[in-house]
Amino acid sequence: MNQTSDPDLAAAAALRLIGPDPANWVPDRTGIDHNVVLVGGGQTGSALAFALRRAGIGKVSVIDAAADAAHAGGWLTSARMNLLRTPKNLPGPELGIPALGFQAWYEARHGQAAYAAMERIPRLAWAEYLGWYQRFLAIRVRYGCRLLRIEPAADGFRLHLAIDGRETVETTRKIVLATGFTGNGGAYIPPVLAELPASVLSHTEQTIEFAALRGKVVAVVGAAAAAFDAAGVALEQGAASVHLFARRASIASVPITRTRGYPGAYDNYRDLPDAVRWDQAIRFRRAGSTPTIDAIERAVGFANFHLHLGAVWHQAAVAGGQVVAEVSDGGYRFDHVIAGTGYFVDPSARPELAGFAEEILLWRDRYQPPADRQDAFLGAHPYLGNGHEYLQRTPGRAPYLRNIHVHNPAGFVSFGLPIGDVPSMRRDIPLVAARISRDLFLADLDRHQARMGGTVAADFPDQVYASAVWQRSERQSG
Repeated sequence: MNQTSDPDLAAAAALRLIGPDPANWVPDRTGIDHNVVLVGGGQTGSALAFALRRAGIGKVSVIDAAADAAHAGGWLTSARMNLLRTPKNLPGPELGIPALGFQAWYEARHGQAAYAAMERIPRLAWAEYLGWYQRFLAIRVRYGCRLLRIEPAADGFRLHLAIDGRETVETTRKIVLATGFTGNGGAYIPPVLAELPASVLSHTEQTIEFAALRGKVVAVVGAAAAAFDAAGVALEQGAASVHLFARRASIASVPITRTRGYPGAYDNYRDLPDAVRWDQAIRFRRAGSTPTIDAIERAVGFANFHLHLGAVWHQAAVAGGQVVAEVSDGGYRFDHVIAGTGYFVDPSARPELAGFAEEILLWRDRYQPPADRQDAFLGAHPYLGNGHEYLQRTPGRAPYLRNIHVHNPAGFVSFGLPIGDVPSMRRDIPLVAARISRDLFLADLDRHQARMGGTVAADFPDQVYASAVWQRSERQSG
C-alpha cells in the first residue's frame, strides 16, 4: 500500500501550489442575484463551478432538484452498471490538476497496485469520488431547488424556482444546463408502450423498485447498455425470467466513435463543417450504441435470461394484470416491462424552456442532409455555438439565447460526444468556462476599461534611486 495517514495530503498540496482563487472580477449589477446559475449539481455542475471559481467569476450558484447528494447525478439511482463504460484513465473533473483526479484519490486510499489491477472504475467508487470532490473543493449545491421556468429579462433572466416546494424568483446573467440526458427533452417511450400504465411500465431513467420484480416475468425493450444493466439487476434481484428484445439482428458491438478519439479530432471537432459532423452522427446512429461486454455477460450468465434478436414490438396492452405483447417473433405475457429505449430531444418538451423553445436554432434548421442521410432524431438537436450556447433560429429575435449554455447530451451532434459524460470533460468544461468569462467581461467592457485605465499608485518613490542618478559636472561637459 502506498498511503499516507492523510489521504488528502497531495490534493491539499496541489491547491496550495496553484495559489488562492482569484477574487471575483465581475461587476455587480443592480437587481441581479447571480452571475451564473448552474442547473444540475452532478459531476458536470461541480466541475464547472470549480472552473468558474478558478476563472475569478463569483456569485455562481449550483442548483439541483434532487433532495440530496445521494440522489443527484444518477450514479446511485438510475445508473446500474457495475463498472463505468469509459476507460479508467480518461481525464475527468480534475481540470488538469492530477491530484484532484480519480486515480490520485483512489490510490491515496487503496494503493497504486489496487488501481493498476482495476479494469474500469466501479460505479460506486466513482460516486464516492464525486462526493469527495464536492466536499474537498467546498462546492455548495442547493438541493431541493427545481427550475420551473426561464424568463428572459432586460438584464439577464428571471428564474422561477421551487425550493423545497416554495416558489420563488431569482435573477441571473448566465445559465448552464448541466441537466443530463433529459435536459433538452426526456425519456423516450415508444408509441407501442406509451399507453401502458406506470404500474407495469418503467424506463431505465427512473428509479425502479427491482425488489418488487422478484418472481416476476420481465420484458426489457432495447439493447444498449442501460437495457442490459436493467436486465442484470432484475435477474440479480430474483426475477423469474427476463426477456430482452433487440430490434437489430445482432447486438451493436462496434464502438464507432473510437475512430475520432485522437487529439486532433477531439480538440477541433466543433470547427468541422456541418456536413462532416452530421455524417459522423449518422454513422454512430446506424452502427448503434454498444453495451459493454461485462453488461452482456452479467445478464447472459443467468439461465433465465432470454435474448430476442430482430424482435420488434407491434402491440402491447394490459389484460388480467399482465402486459400482453405482440412481437415480430411471437406473442408473450409479462408482469412488467422496462423500456431501455433511450431519450428524445425536443427543447419544447422542457417546461423551463417551453416559453422560447421555438426560437432555438436546431440542426434541422441549419443543415439539410441528402435524402439518404435524413434523421429526425439528430435534426431535433440544438445547433450550438462554440461556447455551447443556444443560437437564434431567426437572427435578432432572441439575442438572450447566447447566455444559455448547454452542457448535456443534447450537444452530441454539435460536439461529437454526449456532453456531460466523462469523455467530454477535458475539452468542454474549460471551453464553456472560457466563453462565460469572455461574455461577462465584454458585456461590462466600459467598466473594465475604466478599471484598467485607472490610477495606479507607484510601488516606490523617486528617492529610492535619487542618490545614484548620474550628474555631469561642468568640467566633464566641457
